[in-house]
Amino acid sequence: MLETELEEKPPGKAGFAIRGQMFRLARQSLVYGVGPVVSKFIGVFLLPLYTSYLTTKDYGVVALLMSAEVVAVIVFRAGIQNAFFRFYYLSSDPLERRTVVRTSFWFTITSATVGLVLGLVLAPEIASVLGLHPGQIDLVRATAVLLWADMNYQQQAAVFRVEHRAIAYSIASVSNVVITVGATVTLIVGLHKGPLGLIVGNFTGTLCVYTALLVYRLRLLGFEFDFRLYRAMEHFGLPLLPSALALWATKFSDRFFINYFLDKNEVGVYSFGVMIASALVLVITAFQLAWPAFAYSIEDDEEARHTYAYVLTYFLFFMTWVAVALSLLAPFLAHLLAGRPVFRPGARFVPVLAFGTVIFAGYSVVVISIGRIRKTGANWIITGLGALVDVALNILLIPRVGAIGAAFALLGAYAVMFVGMSWHAQRLFPVPYQWRRVVTVLGVGAGLVLAGKAVSVSAPLGLAIAAAFPVVLFVFGFYLASERAQMARLARRLVHRQPA
Repeated sequence: MLETELEEKPPGKAGFAIRGQMFRLARQSLVYGVGPVVSKFIGVFLLPLYTSYLTTKDYGVVALLMSAEVVAVIVFRAGIQNAFFRFYYLSSDPLERRTVVRTSFWFTITSATVGLVLGLVLAPEIASVLGLHPGQIDLVRATAVLLWADMNYQQQAAVFRVEHRAIAYSIASVSNVVITVGATVTLIVGLHKGPLGLIVGNFTGTLCVYTALLVYRLRLLGFEFDFRLYRAMEHFGLPLLPSALALWATKFSDRFFINYFLDKNEVGVYSFGVMIASALVLVITAFQLAWPAFAYSIEDDEEARHTYAYVLTYFLFFMTWVAVALSLLAPFLAHLLAGRPVFRPGARFVPVLAFGTVIFAGYSVVVISIGRIRKTGANWIITGLGALVDVALNILLIPRVGAIGAAFALLGAYAVMFVGMSWHAQRLFPVPYQWRRVVTVLGVGAGLVLAGKAVSVSAPLGLAIAAAFPVVLFVFGFYLASERAQMARLARRLVHRQPA
């Protein structure tokens, strides 16, 4: 009943507040997204180069190591970054906030150093576990350096986010990208370092910008470590560690299953498809950079509830729209970006991966309610269930249908997590989500893609179908009466401005 009332008649004064909050979130996401957009655009632009100088097997090895680095970051960070955002906003006292920053900084640099040392010392054993030959041990050592650089850079960048300094964050991100791309191209093309050049290039920019940020924040980063605060932060963050590991298992374990059941060449082709679908990951990244600080900064619970509801609806609307376009244009993009024809079959994974990412976008919105009330203890159960579903489907599907089974496993796991977290969060912090509109968006988007794939649409027709997505939603009653009235007023203004 509450959802229906919200859909038909948004709350009076709250409606203006919600629109203001939505615009603020969109603006922050756009600014925070500059770095990821530049990074992903350049990364996609360089795909023909990478796929020309690297074999599918090389690309598969790098994908495995990058996946392993992500899980190592999760383990050694031990939930401290999640706690950092929540505890920073618990007080408005600048001295108390400084203590949160310093405690997080010293924990992170210590933990990252432990990870680096272990990676360097145990490199032969790690290489053996990943199925690499002795000549590739240096790739593991380079990945250990990437781990150290990544952990420390992310901690420093997080300070800009809690300070709502999106432009400063974007400057650091773009600088990182520019240096990384220059170093990577030099190493791969100029010095012919192959996969090692790709990994070393990735951490070169991160280390350079991290060093600059350390100098910039010298006064802020004095030696101070509050053990009482640290224990409180870990009490909040550690329960999120199993959840983060489960999310990693869902996002990245597919590469390991494909490698086990098939081979590294298939991992390379699959990873190429992941790169095309990652345009959606880019949007989520920009959103997630802005979302925690934005969501926690809304002090009034009632305003937060209504804002969260509209954020879910319109974030999924935008994500589904992009997913439709990517899915229908995937074959064209694969032909455009593959330096070698052997990579092009990766296009077949894009539609399933894209809609899996859309479902994960919904999860990333609803999970914030748990963080708001600081009851994160059960998160790992839901994400763990999703990871189990992912593992089971990978084992069941990949031997039978090939690598496409991994994409369907990801979609199924994200669906379980989204539904499970929505149910759990609603019990603890009820939000009037607009489920009818959410289902409409997802259903229309999936229907357009299935129809387009059934008739093998060309790139121009696929683009036209994607452009028609917002219009088709009219037919299925997605838009509220107030939204239709606003669009009608905008249309009349445009008509009146036309020259006679």
